[in-house]
Amino acid sequence: GFRRTVDVTMWGAFYLMRAATQQMIKQGGGGGICLVSSPHAFIPAPKAMAYNMSKAALEHMARTAAIEVAEYKIRINVIQPGWTDTPGERKFASEETLQTAGAKIPLGRLGTSEEVARSILFLIDPANDYMTGACLLVDGGISLPWWANRGSAAPA
Repeated sequence: GFRRTVDVTMWGAFYLMRAATQQMIKQGGGGGICLVSSPHAFIPAPKAMAYNMSKAALEHMARTAAIEVAEYKIRINVIQPGWTDTPGERKFASEETLQTAGAKIPLGRLGTSEEVARSILFLIDPANDYMTGACLLVDGGISLPWWANRGSAAPA
């Protein structure tokens, strides 16, 4: 239900981030944290109010925390994965449904867990230690305005 979605999505991220930052401060040396959001943080989906608003709250929470822990060299970033082919998706949709839906995304397919994982690794990699408070959109173009009007304009 509504409350459980908010509790897991927003509060779960809060408690995870708080525990991780406390441990990183204790150990010294900084570090990177990546929280998982969704394009639904800024593109509302009908009948998903709890999910939409808790993802938006998670992103603002991450940016606020990034400011608060920057002095400890702790970086907090967010990934916004789009529709991703996971076992969870396959519980609710057939192969045919996923293929059809993926074909409508600008890049022509659903994302993979491996692509999401590589993006998370990018955000927490010490080589990117000047990046904090950012949201990285990894969605195959589903959030582009074109997608809402599929095919309404000729290619440039």
